[in-house]
Amino acid sequence: MGGHSCLNLLPCSTSTPCRASTAASSCRYSAAHHARARGQTFAGRRGAAKVACSAAASGQAPPSQSTIKVVIVGATKEIGRVAIAAVSRARGMELAGAIDTQCIGQDAGEVLISGMEEPLEIPVLNDLTMVLGSIAQSRATGVVVDFSEPSIVYDNVKQAAAFGLSTVVYVPKIEMDTVTELSAFCEKASMGCLVAPTLSIGSVLLQQAAIQASFHYNNVEIVESRPNPSDLPSQDAIQIANNISDLGQIYNREDMDSDNPARGQVLGEDGVRVHSMVLPGLASSTSVILSGPGEIYTLKHDVTDVRCLMPGLILAIRKVIRLKNLIYGLEKFL
Repeated sequence: MGGHSCLNLLPCSTSTPCRASTAASSCRYSAAHHARARGQTFAGRRGAAKVACSAAASGQAPPSQSTIKVVIVGATKEIGRVAIAAVSRARGMELAGAIDTQCIGQDAGEVLISGMEEPLEIPVLNDLTMVLGSIAQSRATGVVVDFSEPSIVYDNVKQAAAFGLSTVVYVPKIEMDTVTELSAFCEKASMGCLVAPTLSIGSVLLQQAAIQASFHYNNVEIVESRPNPSDLPSQDAIQIANNISDLGQIYNREDMDSDNPARGQVLGEDGVRVHSMVLPGLASSTSVILSGPGEIYTLKHDVTDVRCLMPGLILAIRKVIRLKNLIYGLEKFL
């Protein structure tokens, strides 16, 4: 392309008054120059093809400057194992570290529920600092995905920021005081962080629909089921109740002050009630039931597999690297 720009590409025309010798010389020069340029272009293409074929033969993708290196904390948890597989298969991402206190030394591909066809050559470690230091030395873009425990989230985010990595936090029982502290820290450090009460895109859409519907109905209750009673009321139910509170609506006025246990737990100050079930074999489910004169409007979201969180996780990893502060809630990225 560079050689073409300095050539006179006007064709030699019989209608243009020019001497025959000059025309012939000019045309011979242009043809020869074009031939050399084409030869260089084809040689460059052959060289590029040879590099690509060599990379394919070795089973490795050509290196990319835009690849995001991902470190997963809590790698041996169920969600961590699924996340390892999702990140390993996602375009533009590379698993760079698997952190946990269990299965130390095992290949990250071996701890997966279904396993990988080939080892990932990433051992499970319990030293986050060492992994972060390695990524920082390579000057690559990196993201730490934290599935750990509420007590260590703050330190993990600080460590990641110290090495220039953004963080995605999915720790459902994290306290709001910790989120506030993290927000102040990220603002000061100009580092991106997403704290997600849920990574399920379906759950986020349910919450958004509930907010819109709450302006039109005076009665609303949440019915949910979970396999583990310690998770109740769920973060989804709490988030929904928080989202539809303080909107100027008072719900369920007829028995808002009822203390009958059968009426469920009141979340917030606007009368939103939640009813929770724990039944073996019942899928994790969240329903928001709204009613008005002569009609009932039901919103429902069922979760049958932890893999439903992976599209939201991959989206969060791609978006968080652009942030310079903390964002609460995956809905900010939708």
